[in-house]
Amino acid sequence: MTHTARTLGQALAQAREQGLDRLDAQMLLLQALGRPTDQRAWLLSHDTDPVPDSAEARFDTLAQRRLNGEPMAYLTGEQEFFGLMLHVDPRVLVPRADTETLVEWALDVLRSAPSSGAGAEVLDLGTGSGAIALAVQSACPVARVSATDASPLALAVARANAARLHLAVGFHAGHWLDAVPGRLFDLIVSNPPYIADHDPHLPALAHEPRSALTAGSDGLDDLRAIINGAAAGALRPGGCLLLEHGYDQAPAVRQLLQSAGFDQVSSRTDLAGIERCSGGCWPQQR
Repeated sequence: MTHTARTLGQALAQAREQGLDRLDAQMLLLQALGRPTDQRAWLLSHDTDPVPDSAEARFDTLAQRRLNGEPMAYLTGEQEFFGLMLHVDPRVLVPRADTETLVEWALDVLRSAPSSGAGAEVLDLGTGSGAIALAVQSACPVARVSATDASPLALAVARANAARLHLAVGFHAGHWLDAVPGRLFDLIVSNPPYIADHDPHLPALAHEPRSALTAGSDGLDDLRAIINGAAAGALRPGGCLLLEHGYDQAPAVRQLLQSAGFDQVSSRTDLAGIERCSGGCWPQQR
């Protein structure tokens, strides 16, 4: 009995019947066909074309992985962040749009600095895919951006993204500020792990690296470590520390910053109006 190939339209319709989102199905079919994922219009105009044998099993596999909860970015291998297309895979967290709030704040600080941030030393702690560091370097090329991560696997992803985007970020291996001993910075930014160890939302994030998600019983362990480390001599007088945190952690993070000696402590909201980031500046004089 001869096999009758499905058309592109039929493959998409079957994926929808299985519960796959329409846009996800289109992007995954393009991925299986080896075409750019922004060619959805091409798909619609070729919906009666047969699915090539080489793409059929690949599409079904990708669709099943997505139905099992794997992030789209891992399946397509890329994620847009702050206008940059980043390569991502299970070695790193998928960059979220909420984190652009942190980048915007960092750029506001640099724009208000002397000479619009020219020569400013900027550090991104726990860089993962490199998203924050690369976005800041791209938008403020006169700054000198460095980034750290304790995971050699994550650093490999970040370095590859920097090379592909031709952005001269310096990368350092190590745990938080231990990766750059003795250096002073004008601006430190971080999106560290901030989910509590037993948070009920964790199962939905099972495909992403757990070490990049959780931080102790209250989710604040890494935020405490970064704040205390920055206060112990990593910031120049007047330098700022900006941190992303959980939706309900802003009051606790502001208190940690104030207790560590930071001035001008405040928070910023994301597009949903949630206090997503908190920060402060190290006093000019102590």
